[in-house]
Amino acid sequence: MEDGDAKEDRHFVTALARGLEVLACFKRGETFLANHDIAERCRLPRSTVSRLTYTLTKLGYLHFVEEVGKYRLGTQLVALSTVALGGLDVRQIARTAMRDLANFSSATVGLAVRDRLSMRYVECLRGPAAISLNIDVGVRMSMVRSSIGRAYIAALTEAERAPLFEELRMLDPLAWPKVRANLDKAMEDQATLGCCCSFGDWQENVSAIAVGFRPGGGVPPMAINCGAPTVITSPEFLLEQVRPRLIEMVRRLDGVMGA
Repeated sequence: MEDGDAKEDRHFVTALARGLEVLACFKRGETFLANHDIAERCRLPRSTVSRLTYTLTKLGYLHFVEEVGKYRLGTQLVALSTVALGGLDVRQIARTAMRDLANFSSATVGLAVRDRLSMRYVECLRGPAAISLNIDVGVRMSMVRSSIGRAYIAALTEAERAPLFEELRMLDPLAWPKVRANLDKAMEDQATLGCCCSFGDWQENVSAIAVGFRPGGGVPPMAINCGAPTVITSPEFLLEQVRPRLIEMVRRLDGVMGA
């Protein structure tokens, strides 16, 4: 949410939002951040960041490492993420079929949910190929350039899609016309092929297809993809051999958590 929108929303708790922004500013592969690093990333005064990191440390969501004078994510976040992932029973339900597809395709099969304007993997299984994508649980993926992000968008209703498109447009107004055209093409692919594609759009030498679905039971829309370096799995193989298997697998997951 933009600062202007937050100020106009009397239900929005700015202090809470800032605390969550501090936790979210840690990137994959990073262990430590100092207050000045956090202040720069969150665009907040250092005095504000100092109070936030102090509070988060007291609650166990951050841990201050005196030897380096910096913070790392705390163990309380591990407990919280474990509870969150445990509530996604669809992961357990989908795992066997995902493993079978990964083995068949010699590719990586992932399950992801929306994380702001990206996708976040909550399950990932690899096939037997010696070369695979560097993707694992917790990794964030571009929503607009990846097949899994496009499939998520295709699974949304028009009412759900409109505010998301507005957020994407505001993120980069100059790039939006091209982004919108690519997303429109992805939704056409969903209608004609039954899946969304990303052949070199996310990374030049990576091919992937994906299908979105609605698990039900209050779980937000999700998507499953199958992808690999093109030297391992070609676009033709994905569309001709993998696509019908992926579509059938996702069909069985649609509504699996109930109404």
